[in-house]
Amino acid sequence: MTSRMYLILFAGLLLAHGLSFGLMFYERYQSATSVMLNTLENEVGTSVAILDRLPASERPQWLPRLQRDNYRFVLGPGQPGAALATQRSRDVTAMIAKEVGAGYRVRGDTLSTAPERYQVHLTLHDGSPLTLVVTPRGVMPLAEWLPFVLVLQVVLLLACGWFAVRQAAQPLARLARAAESMTPAADGPRVDESGPAEVAHAAMAFNAMQDRIGRYLKERLHILASISHDLQTPITRMRLRAESLEEGIERERILDDLSEMEHLVREGVAYARSAHGGDETPVRIDTAAFLESLVFDYQDVGQPVKLAAAAEGVATVRPRALRRVLGNLIDNAVKYGGAAEVGICRDEQGRLCVTVSDRGLGVPEHELEQVLQPFYRLEASRNRDTGGAGLGLAIATQLMRSTGGDLRLANREGGGLVATVVLP
Repeated sequence: MTSRMYLILFAGLLLAHGLSFGLMFYERYQSATSVMLNTLENEVGTSVAILDRLPASERPQWLPRLQRDNYRFVLGPGQPGAALATQRSRDVTAMIAKEVGAGYRVRGDTLSTAPERYQVHLTLHDGSPLTLVVTPRGVMPLAEWLPFVLVLQVVLLLACGWFAVRQAAQPLARLARAAESMTPAADGPRVDESGPAEVAHAAMAFNAMQDRIGRYLKERLHILASISHDLQTPITRMRLRAESLEEGIERERILDDLSEMEHLVREGVAYARSAHGGDETPVRIDTAAFLESLVFDYQDVGQPVKLAAAAEGVATVRPRALRRVLGNLIDNAVKYGGAAEVGICRDEQGRLCVTVSDRGLGVPEHELEQVLQPFYRLEASRNRDTGGAGLGLAIATQLMRSTGGDLRLANREGGGLVATVVLP
């Protein structure tokens, strides 16, 4: 849109400038032509009168004095020529004839058209022929400084057009950045409501929309958390009653179902809380040291987790939320891939990223985005029999996005899955 606005504005200004310059140039050409013809008419009339009154022997001496840039006098009949070819030559001949009078028997003919040269023949009162050879020149030569002025004006148009378009598009850019920075908690930066009336109105509408979305999300997540929390009490009572039953297969099945229900309730509460990233205060951490500590904790309990070569860097994160996200990803990698490999890299924008890779079966390409949604499970591996509730990746994704980061999944070359956590 910025490019289109700039092109339209610059083209319009350039067209208006070119039209004004063309009209001014034409008016100056017409004025200069009129002045030149009037001057030519008077000077030729005066020169003919002088030559007519001089003795024939003195006329050759006066010819250089009467010569001008675009015409000269020749004593004699001149060269043979054709009929006058241009309107200007006919006008000049008629003007000279009118100025000197009918007694000089004025007529004209053309010597050449490119470049234009024509003759005006006169007969003096003593019968001597006199020829005026006219070589028209540019009526209005351009000044040497004029092209530089034109270039300067075009540059000025470019600069003014760029500034105007930038000022017009800047509010839209701010609105786009605000939309991109919106989080599930709706606590992203608010758009400045100052500026022109239209811009201020759009900013206020966007901020109001952001507030409504925030209230809606909070209400929805509060309902989910409340239901999940309140379910724990009847589940506990049911567990106590089930444990009082006699030993048997039915008792074990009931207890297994209750354990699964408790797991779902805990995951639901965790998912509701993850939308806001918790109340944890962000701090700056050394990512390499943080990952070393996390990996060593897994290695201490005998888990096949290793740390790959890590890039150095410092990030501002919520440590407990990040530890939970990485722990979820590492647990999945160990559970479904047999081992996990943790590393640090930088993406195309230079942001720090933590990668968790495995050599499992991976995820079909068309389901890479769907597995990040709540309660979505891959039937082949992540079903209820393996203990998955379908909320682990959704919680990790929501935690990262609520803190300004992101979570991406991709299949690994040679088999397996790589999860990339983009740090804020």
